[in-house]
Amino acid sequence: MNELDALVESARAQFAQAATPADLENAKALFLGKAGRITELMKSLGALPVDEKKARGAAINQAKQAVEAALTDRRQALADAELQAQLRAEALDVTLSGRQRGHGGLHPVSLTLERIESIFGSMGFEVADGPEIESDWFNFTALNTPEDHPARSMHDTFYVEGGSDKAPNLLRTHTSPMQIRHAVQHVKRHRSMIDAGLQMPEIRVIAPGRTYRVDSDATHSPMFHQCEGLWVGENVSFKDLKYVFTDFCRTFFESDDLVLRFRPSFFPFTEPSAEIDIQFQQGPLAGRWLEVAGSGQVHPNVVRNMGLDPERYIGFAFGMGPDRLTMLRYGVNDLRLFFDGDVRFLAQFR
Repeated sequence: MNELDALVESARAQFAQAATPADLENAKALFLGKAGRITELMKSLGALPVDEKKARGAAINQAKQAVEAALTDRRQALADAELQAQLRAEALDVTLSGRQRGHGGLHPVSLTLERIESIFGSMGFEVADGPEIESDWFNFTALNTPEDHPARSMHDTFYVEGGSDKAPNLLRTHTSPMQIRHAVQHVKRHRSMIDAGLQMPEIRVIAPGRTYRVDSDATHSPMFHQCEGLWVGENVSFKDLKYVFTDFCRTFFESDDLVLRFRPSFFPFTEPSAEIDIQFQQGPLAGRWLEVAGSGQVHPNVVRNMGLDPERYIGFAFGMGPDRLTMLRYGVNDLRLFFDGDVRFLAQFR
């Protein structure tokens, strides 16, 4: 091995030992820098005779090219190694499941409302929806609760702009106004039949929705839900009320041994009136009577306000709290949990 071959092998060995691009540049300077070994050999050509200079120069150039090739190879090797290290550090394991957003679900009260609508829908009841800002007429007067009626004090509520000084608009205190609204429209559609003495199709409707009263504790909220029901026809009796609501409760709670009692009470829009209590025969509430609804025969004045003759048409109405039913169905003991927005609580109902 001559001198130039040994120089090339030395360069390759030095380059191979370089672990970083900076080390490689230092090694390069030993051979190709201004004071490098190849550079010194090129400078020494000036002292040679002309006939030797050509051959010696060609051999040095060949050695220089070999050193530069070794340098390029090592640079590429270091770059490849750096890229591989980066890829390993930033590797994405596609075999792992990705991060997913949590799945939402219906609110427990919404689930109850859907269940109520489904059960009464199977009995032929329509579902009515209407404004939450009501007039005094629909919220009170049409329901046999005139301005001086003491029952209004039980509905201390939120009044809003609109209406008149004596009868301002308000956030509805129950969904009973929808019974009047729906009945009035129903009567308008069938007025010709009524005037001709023909039998009008029965009014059979429920009105679920939000209502508002100034009240807030563990069992009440200033915003809560109600579901009112109405069935009016020529031969609708209190017996029908008992059958319909008993069947509803047993279906809702999936308990055929559920016991109901109708306890005499007072509501201005029904006469006679009754509170409805249920008693579970099994479970943690077994033996206790729990109030779930108010009900009664529709008062003759309310029938008149619907545009019907109370001597010919009769019916029943009821009103229940879906929030209370939700608490009983799922074993929740504080109404406020439904409206606090705590996802840990709500996630249980997904």
